[in-house]
Amino acid sequence: MPWRECSVMEERLRFVARLLDGEGMSDVCREFGISRKTGYKIFNRYKDEGLEALTDRSRRPVRYANQLPVQIERMIVENKQEKPHWGARKIRELLIRKLAGDVRIPAKSTVHAVLDRHGLVSQARKRNRANKAAGTQLSQAMRPNDLWCADFKGEFKLGNGRYCYPLTVTDQASRYLLACEALEATKEVPVIEAFVRLFKERGLPEAIRSDNGLPFASLNGLYNLSRLSVFWLRLGIAIERIRPGNPHENARHERMHRTLKAETTRPPGMNTLQQQARFDAFMSEFNDERPHEAIGMKVPAELYRGSSRAYQGLPGLEYPFHDKDILVTACGRICMHRKKINISTVLAGQRLGISEVDDGIWLVSFMHYDLGYIDLEQRTLQTIDNPFGTRLSPMS
Repeated sequence: MPWRECSVMEERLRFVARLLDGEGMSDVCREFGISRKTGYKIFNRYKDEGLEALTDRSRRPVRYANQLPVQIERMIVENKQEKPHWGARKIRELLIRKLAGDVRIPAKSTVHAVLDRHGLVSQARKRNRANKAAGTQLSQAMRPNDLWCADFKGEFKLGNGRYCYPLTVTDQASRYLLACEALEATKEVPVIEAFVRLFKERGLPEAIRSDNGLPFASLNGLYNLSRLSVFWLRLGIAIERIRPGNPHENARHERMHRTLKAETTRPPGMNTLQQQARFDAFMSEFNDERPHEAIGMKVPAELYRGSSRAYQGLPGLEYPFHDKDILVTACGRICMHRKKINISTVLAGQRLGISEVDDGIWLVSFMHYDLGYIDLEQRTLQTIDNPFGTRLSPMS
């Protein structure tokens, strides 16, 4: 079975999942049509680096031709310290005068990002981003609906030869199994539809924890966002993500997966409807009959209550502290002054807020998260520190 060219990472994920399920290396390699040496290379890379190691390795050089040299960044900082009231446009003009003809001069947005990174942008010229994310922080749920955990149990073949991808969602505090849906793929549209049904039935959680794989996150999306995670953010649901290669950070959910697999997939159902019936029966027993030692031998249904935050569709987006708002097109762009600037397709259809923070430099925000700076001359978005890495209060 050769690697499918349409999705090498998907094949690698399936290969690793089979090994994690306890199957022998020789048997799995034989079925996938690869050598044991290649199999161990893929598996060891996964154990050392997590899911990110399964993506195609870039052949590009470590250093790019247009990467900002350290000396230039130092000059930007020094010039700003000498001229504290000057903005990025004037600082860039100083570089042009000093370095004309010697090196490539960075764009205004790059100069502004350097100044911001070194804390040299005055508070009057930018919004307060004291809660800007610095890294993923995982919370401990104290009450039902403080935190839901979502994941895909490893896919498996049904009796008819088709694959089943079980989407599972649990409430961390009560261990209540909120959803277990037999899907035919991990595509975003059916997953979003599944969450809409769940939100209508149970209300909205404060946060959702997931891994960094599709459809919960996207390696190619801006700040690794996906359409699903953007949908959660729009509903005021905070994002939590475990570190790549650290499934123990979602240990309660993973423990439920082991029980789910043992009791519903050996053997699997003949088709999706049969398999869903098994999942439904498992959910009923897991929630209403099975005592859980971690919650004092109670059943999850004794502890879980629906959320008081009712699902009422997507709320509108308003930016009262920005100069104006702007819509992201279907191809992931915004249009300003007849110029098209790429943002990200995961934000297609979303409305962003923009504010001019310096002459020709605009701060771009989504909800209360700052995405970066736009230089109209360069027509590019200069990203900043990831604002979605740390769990932020959805109401902040």
